[in-house]
Amino acid sequence: MTDVEKRADTVSLTIDGVEVTAEKGELVIRVAERLGIAIPRFCDHPLLAPAGACRQCLVEVEGQRKPVASCTQTVADGMVVKTQLSSPVAAKAQAGVMELLLINHPLDCPTCDKGGECPLQNQAMSTGRADSRFHEHKREYEKPIHISSQVLLDRERCVLCQRCTRFSEEIAGDKFIDLMDRSSGEQINVYRDDFFGGTGTGDGQVGEGAGDVPFNSYFSGNTVQICPVGALTGQQYRFRARPFDLVSTPTACEHCAAGCAMRADHRRGKVLRRLAGDDPAVNEEWNCDKGRWGFRYATATDRITTPLVRDARSGQLREASWSEALLAAAEGLRAARERGVGVLTGGRLTVEDAYAYAKFARLVLGTNDIDFRARPVRASGSPAEITEEADFLAAAVAGIAEVTYADVESAPAALIVGLEPEEECPILFLRLRKAYTKKKLQVTAIAPGLSRGLEKLGAALVAAVPGDEARLLNTDPAVAAALRAPGSLLLVGERLATVPGGLSAATALAARTGARLAWVPRRAGDRGALDTGCLPNLLPGGRPVTDAAARAELSLAWSVDAGMLPGRPGRDVDAIIAAAADGTLGGLLVGGVDPDDLADPLLAERALDAVPFLVSLELRHSAVTGRADVVLPVAPAVEKSGTYMDWEGRLRSFGTVLPGSSAMTDGRVLEAVAALLDVTLNTGDVQAVRRELGAMPAGTARPEPPSVAPVAVAEPGERAAVLATWHQLIDRGSLLEGDEVLAGTARPPVVRLGKELAEQLRVADGDLLTVRTDRGSVSLPAAIADLPRQVVWLPTNSPASTVRRSLGVTAGAVVRLSAGLPGPLLAEGAER
Repeated sequence: MTDVEKRADTVSLTIDGVEVTAEKGELVIRVAERLGIAIPRFCDHPLLAPAGACRQCLVEVEGQRKPVASCTQTVADGMVVKTQLSSPVAAKAQAGVMELLLINHPLDCPTCDKGGECPLQNQAMSTGRADSRFHEHKREYEKPIHISSQVLLDRERCVLCQRCTRFSEEIAGDKFIDLMDRSSGEQINVYRDDFFGGTGTGDGQVGEGAGDVPFNSYFSGNTVQICPVGALTGQQYRFRARPFDLVSTPTACEHCAAGCAMRADHRRGKVLRRLAGDDPAVNEEWNCDKGRWGFRYATATDRITTPLVRDARSGQLREASWSEALLAAAEGLRAARERGVGVLTGGRLTVEDAYAYAKFARLVLGTNDIDFRARPVRASGSPAEITEEADFLAAAVAGIAEVTYADVESAPAALIVGLEPEEECPILFLRLRKAYTKKKLQVTAIAPGLSRGLEKLGAALVAAVPGDEARLLNTDPAVAAALRAPGSLLLVGERLATVPGGLSAATALAARTGARLAWVPRRAGDRGALDTGCLPNLLPGGRPVTDAAARAELSLAWSVDAGMLPGRPGRDVDAIIAAAADGTLGGLLVGGVDPDDLADPLLAERALDAVPFLVSLELRHSAVTGRADVVLPVAPAVEKSGTYMDWEGRLRSFGTVLPGSSAMTDGRVLEAVAALLDVTLNTGDVQAVRRELGAMPAGTARPEPPSVAPVAVAEPGERAAVLATWHQLIDRGSLLEGDEVLAGTARPPVVRLGKELAEQLRVADGDLLTVRTDRGSVSLPAAIADLPRQVVWLPTNSPASTVRRSLGVTAGAVVRLSAGLPGPLLAEGAER
């Protein structure tokens, strides 16, 4: 852009006597902020559209006959603005608005959760009167309104700034709270859509009418954070502490691969609340409710704080000292490694801890039998199909960071396959929605139907029966057309790995169209585990285990003989489970894996029972710890420092929130076990691991991407369908287990099916429908949706819908359907 063009896009104005240059269309309040002038405001928020609702930001503009709202007034050339600092008119106007806001506001600052960090409190002191001229009875409402099990509304505190309603509509796309009624009765309340015949109670409580829209948003906690008064509060923190009692620490979210910056507030050794951090490059100022409130596992009653060792006489686990437990683990692994030990790391690990497992597997156990993928992977069919995802990750993902949130926001088009962004990566969903609403991003989804989240992205649907995604990626003209514009993105989720040829087709499509490809896993630790070598075909640094030069360079970095590093790819997660179940393996080392997340939970539990020696590094009691020979407790995220790597490949480092904890990281525990086996691991110190990773040699040549052909989609018969399934954000995950308050905001589990199939089965919305296999069944209310006739959808691991445990199948399998409950005779593992 030339200097002339730059000048044409700017204007000059004066604020409080200071001449300033600003871009055309910029708001006066933003220009004043750049000058360091703080204009009082309540409704204004930089990430929300201007509203001018509270009128607290009034300023004087020469030529205007009355003060104007600086949060809606755009700049103009030659404009002269006077704020409250230089204009008695502006100061008087702001004081008048403040007096009006305080007429009905309760004087309950000592008991209000916002007290001590309240903009209204602060601005009443700086802008308001010293005394009140209003002595009549203040307006009262019944309180609080339970918008959900997590969010509570005290209406008498509300100043009608509409931040919450604007966030719910503009950012989240969930109209769960709105402005109701008129005149003196105007209030923020639970959203009711009377078009559908709702019979709201009128007193703010959610009624029984069909028009009462139930709370159903994964982002509601943001309204609590941006509320400038104490009108919206969170159930977990309400009346627990005052802000000035808390110690605040920046941290990062440990749940999904979005990489949210967070702030944890603790008191007396216990985290009381978490807030979204301010990181414009990643989560801006938002987070999801799971990240905000899903931290209570660290203080759960089933938290493991003492090592456990299985007693040889009684066969029961008993508490043991650290020295006894570490020695038992070391001796057991020493004996087990003669037959081989498999390592399952799961997705909860930091980069540093994942690296410790990868290093432990190679140096201590002498194996490449390590896998972080605690989920179904393709483990049947031809050898190429079995290793397709591992080959794809090695060729197209490991060590690559070429797609960012900024790219998402600026892309002209995005194709989504094998991914449900709102459920699996919520901040990616918010960025996609922002690009859709503000920059007209064209979203196309290959899916069985448009979910609620995809509808909020305005997505065009390429309807796919589960298992047919690879064929559509290869041949459907609408798919290629969706990526025609330069700069388009192809976003693939981890679920595409269960479709033979799916990842091969995605890689080929990106090469044909020039679209940039991004892989979006579901867990916070997955991307870091990939890059640090927790995969049977990759070394730390993302280089193939078959690369002799890579092994030689790594052996130099680790100061060991190159011959110590195995050169053949190891077993993946399904093969490790199978080998443990049939007695091939001598032991398992498991870190944070829930059998319910694996392809066949019952087979996984049989493997845990059958393996001769099992070591578990875990936070809480689980199906693994209950079967382990040695249980070694490890630190949760708040009690350690570390780094997560988000889906972009961006490092998200964080410090210890509760520094007084004696809990050890996985890396430190593994280092202690390795020392007893005469191996120096050097993974106990986070800074040392970071230096070692920083010096890790990086390969330049990448392996060839996989080339697997699609397979035919299963054909269901009468009263049968092909199963589609994915995790809902708030479900039965092990870190959320026992948190009933957060679970109350989960989306209710249902069976979704198309209208044609519903008519064939003679079921209507709400009728009980049973989905069954030879193993068992799942019975849930039916929800008729726009799905292909041969598709039925279930949530993967929600209450009453444990698909893999109950049915023993994954997406793409054929299941049988029947109206009502199943018969009295049920197969093993079935659920009513």
